[in-house]
Amino acid sequence: MPELKDRLRTDLTTAMKARDELRTATLRMVLAAVTAEEVAGKEARELSDDEVQAVLRREAKKRREAAEAFAGAGRAEQAEREQAEEGIVVGYLPAQLEDADLVAIVADVVTRTGASGMKDMGKVMGAVQAAAAGRAEGGRVAAEVRRQLG
Repeated sequence: MPELKDRLRTDLTTAMKARDELRTATLRMVLAAVTAEEVAGKEARELSDDEVQAVLRREAKKRREAAEAFAGAGRAEQAEREQAEEGIVVGYLPAQLEDADLVAIVADVVTRTGASGMKDMGKVMGAVQAAAAGRAEGGRVAAEVRRQLG
């Protein structure tokens, strides 16, 4: 069993014993998403830690977007709950790259690939995403690539 999934299950048990309703509900939601991903497709499979992290990133993004939507609609209490859930999910992900590190990675990729304009954005994005290895959101990466190529 992948280490990350096992850690999620262990933490769920701990949260249930501590009667931590928010953490329990959040971890159940995350584990349900992981299980759904495992059974999606033609045959069931067990996800690797990298695949579990991808599910966690997707779930964190959903929480962030929901919090923004609730805040925009004037529903502060629900927005706070979504932000709290996002905080729990993000705790299981590797630390995000600092802006300076992201700038350096993008600059290095642009130099290595010989990218000269926006027509090379796809090539640069692919290489930067591989180098960042899930430690930077796609939107941040795309903004930095646009800035350096533009």
